[in-house]
Amino acid sequence: MTKLTIKHLRYFDALARHRHFGRAAEASAISQPALSLQVKELEDILGAPLVERGARQISLTGLGEDFALRARDVLRAVDELGALARASTGPLSGRLRLGVIPTVAPYLLPRLMRELGARFPGLELRPREAVTPKLLRDLGEGRLDLALLALPVSEPSLVEHPLLDEEFLLVRAATASDHPVPALEELREMQLLLLEEGHCFRDQAIAVCKLSPGLTGDIMEGSSLGTLVQMVGAGIGVTLIPEMAAAVEGRAAPVALHRLAEPRPSRTIGLVWRRSNPLSDRFTDLAQGLRGALAG
Repeated sequence: MTKLTIKHLRYFDALARHRHFGRAAEASAISQPALSLQVKELEDILGAPLVERGARQISLTGLGEDFALRARDVLRAVDELGALARASTGPLSGRLRLGVIPTVAPYLLPRLMRELGARFPGLELRPREAVTPKLLRDLGEGRLDLALLALPVSEPSLVEHPLLDEEFLLVRAATASDHPVPALEELREMQLLLLEEGHCFRDQAIAVCKLSPGLTGDIMEGSSLGTLVQMVGAGIGVTLIPEMAAAVEGRAAPVALHRLAEPRPSRTIGLVWRRSNPLSDRFTDLAQGLRGALAG
């Protein structure tokens, strides 16, 4: 009789996350028939169905939902056993799954990858870009080792380590470059462009401008900072961007960048990881090294 394996759990976990055989197979780097066979084999081992198969989508049975939660705990524990072994064998090495928010990834990730590659030549960095809620969920469920995002996240099970502070800059069309810089309260009366919902930088901009989150329906939105800056360059409103994006986005469109009046709005970017991770002390050393490198 076939025995339950970690492979069974990983493939079923992928299916439980994606709720689609094709997407789960793609995420697991195997064919859809192979993944389907593994899940069916798992159901045969358990003697009960885990999945309700429809024509276009799948759903989990009651047992499947409970099993997915337990499987996720097992997989996280297995990954932490590997981390425990790595923690006792010299410098940080092997696979490191790093999640990064979209308003940081294009501007800071290349520099971090070079820095980490130089400090830890045995490290295999696997970056993944996603919005904050997804990064925190994947971190908690053991699908990420570290996340680079805006602090604080205020989650007791996670360690937060700040790396840098940066200001928000106002972006206006180049034709307005010699106009007085508006005060923050004046931005509420202007056509303010924001990122789509789900981005933490959107929430920060709303807080900075003291807008009511429920009254932003008429505000124009973009999928990325680059899109917002291009819209401003075309004469559509104004926006805010983090300072790290200025060098890239400020050259990409006919816009003018301005520092706002004191007290200038800012954000803190840092690394976050599970407190239970056996590599936690190593991550602290890594974060302290990166903080020094970014300050230099």
